[in-house]
Amino acid sequence: MADSLPTEFDVVIIGTGLPESILAAACSRSGQRVLHIDSRSYYGGNWASFSFSGLLSWLKEYQQNSDVGEESTAAWQELIHETEEAIALRKKDETIQHAEVFCYASQDVEDNVEEIGALQKSPSSVASSTLTEFLDSASLPEEKHSSYFTGYEMAAKHPQKSDREIALEVTDVEESLEEGKDCGGKTCIYTVSEGDKDENKPTAEDNTDQPKKSRITYSQIVKEGRRFNIDLVSKLLYSQGLLIDLLIKSNVSRYAEFKNVTRILAFREGKVEQVPCSRADVFNSKELTMVEKRMLMKFLTFCLDYEHHPDEYEAFKQCSFSEYLKTKKLTPNLQHFVLHSIAMTSESSCTTIDGLKATKNFLQCLGRFGNTPFLFPLYGQGEIPQCFCRMCAVFGGIYCLRHKVQCFVVDKESGRCKAIIDHFGQRINAKYFIVEDSYLSEDTCSNVQYKQISRAVLITDQSVLKTDSDQQISILIVPPAEPGACAVRVTELCSSTMTCMKDSYLVHLTCSSSKTAREDLESVVKKLFTPDTEAEIDKEELTKPRILWALYFNMRDSSGISRSSYNGLPANVYVCSGPDSGLGNEHAVKQAETLFREIFPSEEFCPPPPNPEDIIFDGDDKQSDTPGTNNIIMAKPESSEESKNLESPGKHLQN
Repeated sequence: MADSLPTEFDVVIIGTGLPESILAAACSRSGQRVLHIDSRSYYGGNWASFSFSGLLSWLKEYQQNSDVGEESTAAWQELIHETEEAIALRKKDETIQHAEVFCYASQDVEDNVEEIGALQKSPSSVASSTLTEFLDSASLPEEKHSSYFTGYEMAAKHPQKSDREIALEVTDVEESLEEGKDCGGKTCIYTVSEGDKDENKPTAEDNTDQPKKSRITYSQIVKEGRRFNIDLVSKLLYSQGLLIDLLIKSNVSRYAEFKNVTRILAFREGKVEQVPCSRADVFNSKELTMVEKRMLMKFLTFCLDYEHHPDEYEAFKQCSFSEYLKTKKLTPNLQHFVLHSIAMTSESSCTTIDGLKATKNFLQCLGRFGNTPFLFPLYGQGEIPQCFCRMCAVFGGIYCLRHKVQCFVVDKESGRCKAIIDHFGQRINAKYFIVEDSYLSEDTCSNVQYKQISRAVLITDQSVLKTDSDQQISILIVPPAEPGACAVRVTELCSSTMTCMKDSYLVHLTCSSSKTAREDLESVVKKLFTPDTEAEIDKEELTKPRILWALYFNMRDSSGISRSSYNGLPANVYVCSGPDSGLGNEHAVKQAETLFREIFPSEEFCPPPPNPEDIIFDGDDKQSDTPGTNNIIMAKPESSEESKNLESPGKHLQN
């Protein structure tokens, strides 16, 4: 690093996830001196989005991260004075577990493909040219939640093998090997080859009458890798939600563009159907009878102002929402739509009041920006943290990626944190410190019980529900097969969202974890999709989209953890959580606002931007400050070329 960072700040923020980025923008906007740092090489933490090759690099980073031994503490401990003590931070990110990759798309062995526009050889091109023997394993050993992703290995080329037999290994060093278990205690990450026997393998039939669609190969995915923007966490924005209101209020929305989610889908009796949302949708629906249409409209009208009719639900407060729906004389078809596609709640654990609130929230969000309640940011969810980081930088915040923090420095007498020490040995002082949960050490988090999120990312060749338009953005809730299990949320993105290449779809699956991600999600994947293979498949399977590539992983859910669960945190150190399993971003926004008001109770949280006439640009004639006059210094506005770059197929948010 050529120049050292300044040594005095008001606020130091460690981690660039969504809550931290919102806090950074709010603090900078209120005039605080902000240093925002991250040990990672990218913005967003577990909220980030990656190109295809970037995602492979992210996977490989965990192997490199896990191979790094504990650094010597002697160097930075010498900087701690006698009247101080140090709280060490974690050296390894252990929030991702059980990562498994499957490649079903075919590839020409002779292809030597590199990503278009890549400045250097991408990890994906390395992956496409290195082969290992296929790991014949269908089941995984049971693994503890404390285990983590520890390997990403590629072996030498085997000319005799199909190029689709790419195998990657993830070794769990914390798990003792169990005799007789498949994979020998290793989580296998591999592609499926032609000759492998699997229950998903289609039967060979001569469907000569069936027109063949040109298949997307793995080489094409690699070549078009920069067209992918793959989110680590899958979320949507409620059009009347807290995040949309904050984006508009703070004018951060000018840094991003959005598209409407076009369809709400339901999975019922083995079929995917479109759910009518608005009044027009209800009466135009061919799935509902006229009687059902009237019943549904009557119930939805009641939900909009259910608080004014307590006699309708008071007796059912202790009941589940699904039981309450049965008392409203709704048909099973309507009960399914309301429970899983409108309220989007759990059949067993959601109470009547929570279900009515969720239904009302859904209905209130209709019509603000489109026919569904949801928006999706172009280029992925990872754009949102970067938008708030940009606002922070505009108001003077300093950013530094790839910058590790060794420890907090705590004054023994006051018990307050007074500084951090970075990996250069520089001591940086501040009044307040905000840190993302994953940076805290095992000692600090020894009493914390973390939840897990199961995630899957699929690249497919067609939509789960084909229509005349191939540019649909859809959300689907698949009910649990067994009582007490979690429903699976499926979000399908088309190429116009700038998250995947043309003629492909990017599909995200999310649920709360009970096992590994593949064990939690594979049954739903099999219901909706079929692997892409060279062999012909039966007519039933032809109706399903083909999976070209798939990734499964578990992500830590640190939401809902009280401050008292952490050991020995100074009063002026505040903790932000990682992504939660919910569909919206409400938890992140609430957390950021709560912490900001706790730190700066007299300041407004992300106020509207100043009027242009109140702004003094650098280099303009300076006016002498007079009492009662607030002069706001801002960076110069974007160039016209940068403004053009903000124009794309999406829309900006407006009140």
